Amino acid sequence: MAPADRYAEPLFGIAITVLAYGAARGVHRRWSWAHPLFFTCLAVVVVLKLTHVSFASYQVGGSALQFFLSPATIALAVPLYKQWGKVRKHAGAVVTAIVAGAAGGMASAGALVRLLGGSRITLLSMVPKSVTTPISMEVARQLGGVPELAAAFTVCAGLIGSVIGPALLRRAGVRGDLAIGAAMGTSSHGIGTARVIQDSELQGGVSGLAMALAGIVTSLLAIPVHWWLG
Repeated sequence: MAPADRYAEPLFGIAITVLAYGAARGVHRRWSWAHPLFFTCLAVVVVLKLTHVSFASYQVGGSALQFFLSPATIALAVPLYKQWGKVRKHAGAVVTAIVAGAAGGMASAGALVRLLGGSRITLLSMVPKSVTTPISMEVARQLGGVPELAAAFTVCAGLIGSVIGPALLRRAGVRGDLAIGAAMGTSSHGIGTARVIQDSELQGGVSGLAMALAGIVTSLLAIPVHWWLG
């Protein structure tokens, strides 16, 4: 095996990720504002840069961890199932808020890029940033954007929402579990959902529902956006 490929082993990517996350959790326990996922990403990037290991070599093991994301995401339906009785009573308001939030997220992303003088490619890549990564990448591809750039925007949206979202909502006077869950799932997809489920099972259940519905709404709204920008 060539020296450049000696790290292209599943164990390397898995070990780096698990060790980085363990260290990030330790940092989070000491300083609660330090988000574990953010510092995990940062640590992995630093290690790869310092060791001159390519992302392709790391991804041999990283893709093994990605395999478990699908069942983990599906498991987010469990809190929703357990809390469905409470959600159903306010289903109309929750769905309306999610649809409005998804549309507003796309519009605000486009407006921000235009305001800052960003390119058309950047705009098309950023529009679907609020939904989960596989959907945002495909929507960006269909719109004519760059899927990889869309993935970066999506991860950033999730991390930012997870770090400041709950505190920002409370500061704005939003206290209800339904409202917080709907807002976090619509704007910060799975990363935000994983954050609020630590505070409340109801918040996590509604956030999981919002994440799924926002993905559907964003995919549908991408059609008129494509026509308009085409």
